[in-house]
Amino acid sequence: MIKKIYYLETCSTCIRILKELNLPSDFILQDIKTNEITVEQLEDMYALSESYESLFSKRSKLYKEMDLKNQKLTERDYKQYILEHYTFLSRPVFIIGNAIFIGNSKKNVETVKEKIKTL
Repeated sequence: MIKKIYYLETCSTCIRILKELNLPSDFILQDIKTNEITVEQLEDMYALSESYESLFSKRSKLYKEMDLKNQKLTERDYKQYILEHYTFLSRPVFIIGNAIFIGNSKKNVETVKEKIKTL
């Protein structure tokens, strides 16, 4: 079973969530800044989420700087931006088996906690 987390080591929210989850040792952690996401990894995430937009962070500093909110972005655009710069991935992304959990919302983190308990 796949147990992987894409996160950013320099993100205090990601680090807080990881500590809070008390993860089993068999989880694979990938810091997306030092170990960039590959096309294949992003396509695997897409296969589970069925949307590049759902994987895309609209809270990214670059999103604002590039004025992307005033552009009509396609799924292809979202994919390209995520591959170009790690900050465009909504973090953290948890893949547990064939389930994906995207982002740091309280509800999402609670769902991940419950999923981990059942492993």
